[in-house]
Amino acid sequence: MQLLSDEIKGYLANSSWIRRMFEAGMELKKKYGEEAVCDFSLGNPDLPPPPEVAEALREIAGKAGEPFAIGYMPNAGYMSLREKLAAKVSGEQNCTIPANNVIVTCGAAGGLNVFFRAVLTRGDEVIAPSPYFVEYDFYVANAGGKLVTAPSKDLTFELDIEAFRKALSDKTRAVILNSPNNPAGVIYKKEELEALGKLIREQEEKNGKPIFVLSDEPYRFLNFDGVEIPPVMDFFKHAAVIGSFSKNLSLAGERLGYIAVSPQVDNAAELMAGLIMCNRILGFVNAPALGQKILEKCLDAEVDLDIYRRRRDAMAKVLADAGAEFTVPRGAFYFFVKSPVADECQFVDALLEEKILAVPGRGFGRPGYIRLTCCVDEKIILRAAPGFARAFAAFK
Repeated sequence: MQLLSDEIKGYLANSSWIRRMFEAGMELKKKYGEEAVCDFSLGNPDLPPPPEVAEALREIAGKAGEPFAIGYMPNAGYMSLREKLAAKVSGEQNCTIPANNVIVTCGAAGGLNVFFRAVLTRGDEVIAPSPYFVEYDFYVANAGGKLVTAPSKDLTFELDIEAFRKALSDKTRAVILNSPNNPAGVIYKKEELEALGKLIREQEEKNGKPIFVLSDEPYRFLNFDGVEIPPVMDFFKHAAVIGSFSKNLSLAGERLGYIAVSPQVDNAAELMAGLIMCNRILGFVNAPALGQKILEKCLDAEVDLDIYRRRRDAMAKVLADAGAEFTVPRGAFYFFVKSPVADECQFVDALLEEKILAVPGRGFGRPGYIRLTCCVDEKIILRAAPGFARAFAAFK
């Protein structure tokens, strides 16, 4: 008896390597204890939210007894919050985005699913540079599309413009850019985006319809070296920024995100109507009311970036001392490290023997690498140093 659709059965067969390793870690911790295991599998922020979040919660709780304190709202979110989000993203994008071009979503994941459902027709293609966040594949497939990869340059993971030229086609409907990048930590440069913008404009003319460029930016604040994060709306006419507050406010479980559509998009009102409709019909209806009220009061707060920067630096030293080959990430909180053996799953198994959890690069569309998160206590990073050294030495 078949209980599941063929599509969902396919999803399960290719389910996230991140979750698989997270579950393996749970088993190891049961067997050896929490302190014995060094888990670098899941990017789960461990810092407490900034004080402004607690203050906002206390203020909201004090008004909870009032009529309609928590109630239905427009599906796009509270207008007061949309106005503040529009002002914030306008500053980042070097343009003026009206509040009507912003919708509050259930995290960045909800935003991406909403956007794809609104614009994709079955068979449309979405291009992502690889390595990429593994869930992109499922989000695109949910809307009947197909994810196509444009492999980034080896080790540095800068955009390969020729790879994009080969990937673009008459079926291309969207491109996803994720900068700072999960899993590579790269921040794309202005010159890369200029070159890609030219390519996309040429393809749009051939296709006779827009190619949307979605900038997935949940890690924007995690910019360790203070380099420029170029505004995508400077380079792409049909651009939208999709973000969340799981990292900078340590509110990963609250599912708070947004879509901000460029003011350059022709007939943006029609696109926004479609996005709002999809927010409804996909079952989100709107982002959580409490979360929106919290966000409105602490939109400009963030956790201490220096803590993550110190962890990044500690991880870089541990890996360098072990003889690893990698590029130091400039943003996000991941290292994408070249495996010392072609089949990185063998190396992941060797790390498991050392009670170290990593995720195979094939889970991000790039075999031959492993992903390690560095959003863990510095003590765990340092504790893993001997195990990393032994594992790398075993393949020399």
